[in-house]
Amino acid sequence: MPRVRRRALAVALALLLATSGCLGVLSGDATTFEADPADVDDAAASETGFEKNGTRDSVVTREIGPDGVSETVRVVNKVTTYEKTLEIPLLGSARLGVFSIVSSPAVEIAGQTFNPVADYSNDRLVQLVTNRFGSLSNVEQVGSRQVTVLGSQTTVTKYSATTTVQGQQIDVFVHVTKVRHEDDFLVGIGVYPQRLDQESEVLSLYRAIEHPASGE
Repeated sequence: MPRVRRRALAVALALLLATSGCLGVLSGDATTFEADPADVDDAAASETGFEKNGTRDSVVTREIGPDGVSETVRVVNKVTTYEKTLEIPLLGSARLGVFSIVSSPAVEIAGQTFNPVADYSNDRLVQLVTNRFGSLSNVEQVGSRQVTVLGSQTTVTKYSATTTVQGQQIDVFVHVTKVRHEDDFLVGIGVYPQRLDQESEVLSLYRAIEHPASGE
């Protein structure tokens, strides 16, 4: 999967989490909500062959509220991406395995959560990315299972989809889950070619998510 497309998929999800729906009206000056980054335990990443490609900010600034009294809200999402080099016929060796964790602030005001991801299903998360950025097509749910992430049981949904790599369409599997941990929502997405079974590795990465990231 080309680097630009991989990066677009992860950032697309971060942007959608921050810009969909209404965050609510705040009082006072400009307010910033910033998530704590998440990553994967180093040992688990090494065992699965996925290498960390860094953590970056996805920042969205919005004016919210009625005309005349609108205020600026700055939402800082954290996107951590891991990649794995895989080899398939015709394409050769490339970083075709991708695992991204998006950490998005809950945006709590007076005990209420205004981040729309709180109500998003895994189907909705995949649909949002597909509709807005076209990174995936022919998306179809093919299964799900329960996985423990950060001490909570969460549903990891598996999808069959198609993407384009070096001008060729390839079939991929996509795994998606969402979990609330402390003040953030974490959304994990794993993508790999269907020809190369990486499901056990991706599930291992989910189980090894750390939040806040190690060293934070």
